[in-house]
Amino acid sequence: MDHAPLIEENELWEAGYRAVGGIDEAGRGPLAGPVVAACVILPAGVEIDGIYDSKRLTHKRREAMFHIIKQKAWAIGVGRVDVDIIEKINILNATRNAMELAVKSCTMEPDYILVDAVELTNVDIPQKVIIKGDNLSQSIAAASIVAKVLRDREMERWHSIYPQYGFDRHKGYGTKQHIEAIAQYGLCPIHRKSFSEKFVKG
Repeated sequence: MDHAPLIEENELWEAGYRAVGGIDEAGRGPLAGPVVAACVILPAGVEIDGIYDSKRLTHKRREAMFHIIKQKAWAIGVGRVDVDIIEKINILNATRNAMELAVKSCTMEPDYILVDAVELTNVDIPQKVIIKGDNLSQSIAAASIVAKVLRDREMERWHSIYPQYGFDRHKGYGTKQHIEAIAQYGLCPIHRKSFSEKFVKG
């Protein structure tokens, strides 16, 4: 089978949990844009080929898997936290908030959650935090794809408003092109000032 493993999910399904939610985020590291998280509940016992950590997939493959996940998932929830909140509470807390919002907005309440790297402190659901979970859990990998696709689409929309930064290409990450654009044009409203100010001409 060609997908991230289901070892964690299988153990939970065998223990009697049915609605196992995988949770991951996109946008923790960029210089601009929101952090977006997803919670995905896949059908118990079902393996879906092609679901991997979103970073291992091409843009075209991510889009294809996004549609498959939407068709096959029992439930999906999405949370996002904007730049102004990221600046106030820091990126780790913003990531946690986005993940918790994803769980709370899920169209089915999970009875257990598998979370990539971050413990959720405001969710009253049993959880397991898995380091590099998007490589070790199909549910987390599915969430990583959903979060990445939705965030990338948002950054492409921001490109139409601020085309000088090239958000359609780098999605807000600190590429050479992006840093050069910040040095030339300064920061725009979706830049994370605490991340980006060192690249602004003084």
